[in-house]
Amino acid sequence: MSDLIEIRWHGRGGQGAKTASLLLADAAFNTGKYIQGFPEYGPERMGAPITAYNRISDTPITVHSNIYEPDFVVVVDDTLLDSVDVTAGLKPEGAIIINSTKDGEELKKSLKGYTGSVYKIDARKVSMETLGKYFPNTPMLAAVVKVSGIMSEEAFLEDMIGSFKHKFAKKPEVIDGNMKALEMALKEVTKV
Repeated sequence: MSDLIEIRWHGRGGQGAKTASLLLADAAFNTGKYIQGFPEYGPERMGAPITAYNRISDTPITVHSNIYEPDFVVVVDDTLLDSVDVTAGLKPEGAIIINSTKDGEELKKSLKGYTGSVYKIDARKVSMETLGKYFPNTPMLAAVVKVSGIMSEEAFLEDMIGSFKHKFAKKPEVIDGNMKALEMALKEVTKV
């Protein structure tokens, strides 16, 4: 892993992209990394496009701006491929991870000639099978950990159980499903 990894998340308000970016920042911090995790909003309403960011490094981070040339891009909602240039600035040696059921060729056509690695996961399927509801952020969080190699899967899962116990202290019944979603997503993300 190079010293600084930059990730840009694209989602819609209410899908949890901001929450996932903050959970990733917390998990990386707990493995000894320096981190940043922050959102950028346009009109703040349910369903509106949002962008969130992560910087993760082994050394202190001195830059404090949006991310214009990410190593990884996470697309939580594939309908954004038609309206947002999700590959803008994406490094060819990086990767894009898309929540989609579309086949690889169809996805690549939507990526404006991006030549780097493309991964996909059906976050709806993972979420419905493990949580019984559609929460795409949990599977997408696991997918970016798997693809980026920011931390080991074991360290990630260990940190997330503690994080979920805190986050869902008043709803402990959802912890098991969220952990199953992470575990399933680590296996389901595939390169196209």
